[in-house]
Amino acid sequence: MTIRYPRLLACGDTAFTIEFGDAIDAEFNAAVLALDARLAETLLPGLVETVPTYRSLTVHCDPVAIDPAELGRRVLALARSELTPPKPGRVWRIPVVYGGEFGIDLGAVAERHGLSPNEVIARHSGRDYRVAMLGFLPGYAYLSGLDPELTLSRRPAPRPMTPAGTISIGGVQALVASIAAPSGWHLLGRTPVRVFMPSREPIFLLQPGDGVRFEPTDPDRWDALDRAAAAGELIAERADA
Repeated sequence: MTIRYPRLLACGDTAFTIEFGDAIDAEFNAAVLALDARLAETLLPGLVETVPTYRSLTVHCDPVAIDPAELGRRVLALARSELTPPKPGRVWRIPVVYGGEFGIDLGAVAERHGLSPNEVIARHSGRDYRVAMLGFLPGYAYLSGLDPELTLSRRPAPRPMTPAGTISIGGVQALVASIAAPSGWHLLGRTPVRVFMPSREPIFLLQPGDGVRFEPTDPDRWDALDRAAAAGELIAERADA
């Protein structure tokens, strides 16, 4: 069966999803973000919220204000039109303390790839990443751009709890974790940056389309940076400012 993309999938009576493909792909994600930006400009009646992912955009709507099927047809038509790529997002430099108690899987990842821990750090921090989506938990930032030589299947048994600020990898993805949570990803390091902080403005530091660069940081700096971040300072610096 041939599936034509983009396509519309119903999600109950108050939402639908526009799919651009069936894989983690930079081109699909760019189309998702372009459609998301177009909808933000168009202000269609009845549209409540949009949720971008790697390959699809979910649209939540008010069925009292508009027939969801009609809104779906209009959004699908936009998805099939010529979309303008969104403007480049912000670029953040995020400090990371790698290895040791901060990245307990660094040595194992290095061994699996036949590299030294320092080579893994250099490869991981030497890339420009892009925030493809937020999901799973508030502020969890899923990043595209991982060095293909570092790709690694997730752990066979997830850990019941991993710290907030964990910098990890799983499959072809990289991640900045926002809060403590279970995880089957490989923990390379940790950042004191609070990417999700309800008492701060902005609550969510990273947004889909933003760029991320990781900066290896001496563990001796952790306490001071962590205190500053806990007080509401962003800690992360803008590389595009």
